[in-house]
Amino acid sequence: MRHDKNHVYATVFKGLRTTIYRVTDITKGKEWYAEAFGTQPYFDEPFYVGFEIGGYELGVQAVPEGTEHPGQGAVETYWGVEDIDEVYNYLLSIGATAFRPPASVGDPIKVAVVKDPWGNMLGLIYNPLFKAQ
Repeated sequence: MRHDKNHVYATVFKGLRTTIYRVTDITKGKEWYAEAFGTQPYFDEPFYVGFEIGGYELGVQAVPEGTEHPGQGAVETYWGVEDIDEVYNYLLSIGATAFRPPASVGDPIKVAVVKDPWGNMLGLIYNPLFKAQ
């Protein structure tokens, strides 16, 4: 493998593949995320549930009740949406908690963050300038 910076960035990282949200109740987590994203999981085990969302994986991972959630709230992953206000309000209506309401971060880009029922941050972004490959 070549070690120059351009080679590493251009060939090693292939883009986002999986984002994992940790929950204390895997059944409720699976149900909540199925409702939030309007789809059923493609992978379903007692310890991990995987959803295919727009070519990427959203993982729901079980952690025992009372266990510290490693990384909970520390990483923000933003899921692309067309109508950020509508999606933000929808997630609030099914039990998410407001964390950062939709706001412009530089025209025309808008971001928002909610917390799922387990305290994980779930980011939303409207960014017509970015084209996923």
